[in-house]
Amino acid sequence: MRKLSLDAQAREHLERAAAASTGRSATTVYGGHEHTLRQTLLALTAGTELSEHENPGEATVLVLRGRVRLTSGDTSWDGRSGDLIAVPPARHSLLAVEDAAILLTVAKRP
Repeated sequence: MRKLSLDAQAREHLERAAAASTGRSATTVYGGHEHTLRQTLLALTAGTELSEHENPGEATVLVLRGRVRLTSGDTSWDGRSGDLIAVPPARHSLLAVEDAAILLTVAKRP
């Protein structure tokens, strides 16, 4: 069994994102490519966007800090600290409205 602090990880990766030319930093906190379930902590500086991409399976975004906007087609959802957003099963993008840290959970399709 393994335990970690998502708050500490969010703080660390927000610092790394601020120092990175891409404005983002990420780490897998559970699972991986060989597992069905994968959880990734992702930190983004304000204005940084994950461009439109496919959804590899069922997915949620838990906003740990800051504010984000998830967009799919003509629809968007805003999330702030504590919000959980179900990712639609379609192409989508994610924008950090302000410095943000999220926990992305994906259960890959078989």
